[in-house]
Parts: sequence; structure tokens; C-alpha cells
Amino acid sequence: MRANHPSQRRRLRALSCLSSALVAALGLMSPTYAAPPAAAAAQPAAAAQPDAAAPASASVSVMLPVEKYTLQNGLEVILHEDHRTPVVAVNVWYHVGSKDEPKGKNGFAHLFEHLMFQGSKNVGEDMFFKYLERAGASERNGTTNTDRTNYFETVPANELALALWLESDRMGWLLDHANEETFASQRNVVKNERRQNYENAPYGLVPQFLRAALFPENHPYHLLTIGTPEDLDAARMDDVRAFFKTFYAPNNATLVIAGDIDRDKAKELVHKYFSPIPKGAPPPVATKPDPGDLATEKRLEIEADVELPRVTISWVTPPGFAPGDAELDLVANVLASGKTSRLYKRLVYDLQIAQDVYAWQASSQLASTFQITATLKKGKSTEQALKLIDAELEKLRKAPPTKDEHERARAKLLSDLVFGMEQVTARANAINSYNQLAGDPGYFPKDVARFEKATPADLQKAVADLLPQGRRVVALVTPKPGAPKAGRLVKQTESPAPAAAKAAAAPATARPATAPAHKDPAVDKPAVDKPAAGTPAPKGG
Repeated sequence: MRANHPSQRRRLRALSCLSSALVAALGLMSPTYAAPPAAAAAQPAAAAQPDAAAPASASVSVMLPVEKYTLQNGLEVILHEDHRTPVVAVNVWYHVGSKDEPKGKNGFAHLFEHLMFQGSKNVGEDMFFKYLERAGASERNGTTNTDRTNYFETVPANELALALWLESDRMGWLLDHANEETFASQRNVVKNERRQNYENAPYGLVPQFLRAALFPENHPYHLLTIGTPEDLDAARMDDVRAFFKTFYAPNNATLVIAGDIDRDKAKELVHKYFSPIPKGAPPPVATKPDPGDLATEKRLEIEADVELPRVTISWVTPPGFAPGDAELDLVANVLASGKTSRLYKRLVYDLQIAQDVYAWQASSQLASTFQITATLKKGKSTEQALKLIDAELEKLRKAPPTKDEHERARAKLLSDLVFGMEQVTARANAINSYNQLAGDPGYFPKDVARFEKATPADLQKAVADLLPQGRRVVALVTPKPGAPKAGRLVKQTESPAPAAAKAAAAPATARPATAPAHKDPAVDKPAVDKPAAGTPAPKGG
């Protein structure tokens, strides 16, 4: 529905200023970036209220006050003080993901996510969670993706020492506890997780086929984070010890402490628990942007014992923080967020050939992927759906989205971004994400600014330059009784890209000046890290 009525236009203008009000409500507004927390709290309430008559382009100065320093052993420490609730979030990022695994060791980063909870020198088997539960922890978990492994817990403010002791003990002395029995049991857990979420799930292996087609065999993103059964079966305890010593050193980690803390006392606790851990050798982690070599349209024909056909189109796109990343987030929203979005209206509402459709920019450190997935109704044609999607993309290549589309997309993404900072657990993880991917833990104001600055013309250019028809992977899933439920690849073909498409579509690799929206996965999921524009990724692809 287009906003032609004056009341609708006023509502859109209000939405475009929503980020200002939300930031103010979360206490993140300040006239100066990186002011001390006390100064931020001293801002008068009236100053935090946006002018009701402000134009749609009005912006607000925001902040995420942090202090960063480094221990002598190389551990980065970032403190964020917030006294509004009596809890503290402890968040550790080890800068190792599946992209950093040596050949033949696919799945090791994810395996370590499991091993790190089983006990260490002073923490008994299966006692890690029990200590936290007794202390009243509200959050406790770990996740792995292509670029990092994180561990986090949110505890009452008076239990900070406990959380730091637990994290330091497994950082420094995990191998004093880990043995063959623990290793074998967690390897079986990971293999079972792969069977459950990939091998036995509807469409479950489609992400594996897509990833292999998008990135060449020697690319860090060629394989899924979950690991291959062959590499997991071949792993030995000596391999585990070597991997830990290489990547789980303090000089390859960042500790964020956010919440109701006294910074001086927090520093004393960090020094007490983490300083004794010895520094490791510089780890061989991949950090340089790498778009791979996709120069054609690849078509994957897949059969699966499922009821509904599915079409997935994927492109290799600029890394998180690179020019074009923010614009593609907005493009995804215009295409498939909400019932009035272009693809939803065309495929689901008007023609009624699809059950659902999603689009998202999955931002990662070396390269990102933009993906459109449409699950069709029974008996509908994947070729027809592909043509309809291409028609909508071509419209965006030739003309920018309308002002109403642009304002809705911007308001939605800004509200998602700011609401994502509401809980201290998520805020701590966002700080760690900004630190690794942007090199600046206080990147939040620039993250907000990049969405405010993107114009409709910028979105048109992003589609034309970064989503060409000649440089992508198209997966067409056809229902086939008797085929594996997860899917089997029966045919792969390639069509050379037109010369103009090759020249226009090379993803940007330079380190950018602005950051993307915080897009950090909760867990390693098939195909992508996190859907953009607030839309959930369909299970299995």
C-alpha cells in the first residue's frame, strides 16, 4: 500500500525519526561520542526528546560509552558501565571461526564451543552451568560462526567474580581437564547435531550445496561451520590440544564486561583472573576480505523428499562494514519485509504461488551473501517463481524504490538496531562484534548513521552493481518421493556472465568507513548468520 493520504505520510515521517526516540529511551543519546558514563547519565531528559516537527532526515547523536585496554598477555578488555539494572553481562569472543580451521579440521571451532563447557582445571565435569544456575544467571551459552566463537553469561552484579573465574579457568587451563572421554562424547554430540539440523532436516543440505558453489574449494567460507563427518571422525585428542593452543590464547580473545559495574573493581578482578594466563604465539586467523571467484551464474538442480518446491538465489556481496552492505540490508527490506513488500505482494498475495518469501544480507568478515528464498505452494513452478523474482530485481536496477518504501525500510532497520541494544546481554555481544569487525567497540553511532544516510538512489545502485543476474547461484528444489529429505544435488550448470555484469559486480573489498547493522548470529544456522530486515531465515536454507 502506498502512502498517498496525508495521515499516512505523517506516520511515515514519524517512523523515520523513531531511532531518535528509541535511542533516548535506552539512554544511548549524547552530544559527544565516548563521553564517560556519568556524563551521559547527566544529560537532561528534555534534551533526549526529538522535535515532533523535525524533518524526516533529522538525525540524533548517539553513543555506546566504552573503555578499552589490553593486558600484557594480549587479552583485549572492554568495559561498558550501565547502572539501570543490577546485572552484568560477561561476553568473550575468541577470534576463531570455521574460516580459520586448517584443512582436514572442518568443524573444530564448533566442536570447541561444546568442549569449553565440559570442565577445566578447577571446574569439574558439567559444573560450569551449575555454578551459574546457583548464582542466578539469566543468560549462559556459546555460539560459533564462520568468523568467531563466543561465550556469554549474564549474572547478578555481585556475581561478576564468579563469571570471570569460570571464563578464565577454561581460557587458561581447559586442557588440564579435557580427556579422551570428554572429547569423544562431545564429538558425538556435534555429529548428532549435524544429523538433526542438516542431514535429516527438510532442505537441510541445500545450504551446503550453496556454500560450495558460491565459494571455491580453497576459500575459508567454502564449508559449513557445523563440520563434515569425515573431518570429525578423523580428529584425535592431539589435534584438539594443538587447536586449543593455537587459537584459544588470551591474545586471540576479547573480553567485554557490560552492566552494573564499578570499573576500577572490574579491572582488579580481570587482572586477578586473566593476567596469569600466558600469551600464545600469533594465531593464523584470516582477516583480509576475500570475495572468491564467482564469475558466472551457477544453477543447482536439487531433489528432496519434501512437499513444497523452493527457489533460493544467492550472491557474494561486500563484507560487513564495506560500502554496499547497509544498502543491501535496506534492499532486503524493500523486497521481502512485510506484506506490502515487493516480493511478498507479488508472489504470496497477488499471484498466490508462494507460501513465503525472505530476503536478507548475511554480513560476514571476509565476504557476505545476499539471499532470496521463496517456498512455493504445492505444484507451483520454480522456473516461474525465478522469472518473477528477476522481474522485481530488474525494476530496482532501473529505478530506485519509492520514498515511502525507503522510509519504511529505514525506520524498520533503525528500530531493530536500537531495540537490539535494549538488553545488556545483546549490547555486550554487539560491542564485541563492532570490535572485531569494525575495529571500534563504540561503532554504534556510525552504525545508526549509515542507515540514515543511505538514499533511494544508493539502493538502486546496490542492486545494479552487487546483485547482477550473471554472477550468482540459483538453487531450485523439486519435490521427489524417495529422495533424501535434506536434498541431493542432481545437476549443476554454469552460464557465463555478460562482460558488463562481470565488470560491475565485483564485490568491494576495501575496509569501509562505516559499520553495518549489528548482525550477529545466536547460533550457527544453515546458509546464513542472521536474516536482515527483521525477517527469519526459513529452516534449512
